[in-house]
Amino acid sequence: MYTIEMAYARMRELQDLANRSRAHRPASAERTTQAKPARAAARAEKR
Repeated sequence: MYTIEMAYARMRELQDLANRSRAHRPASAERTTQAKPARAAARAEKR
C-alpha cells in the first residue's frame, strides 16, 4: 500500500536532489525564477 507519508517522503527526496543540483549551477538560479510562472501554469493544467 502506498501511503501519503511515503509520497511525502519521496517528494522531499526529489526536492533535496533538485536543490543539490541547483547549488552546482549558479546560472540556473536566474532561469528558475523566470520559469516559476510557467511551472505553476503547468501544474494547474494537470489538476
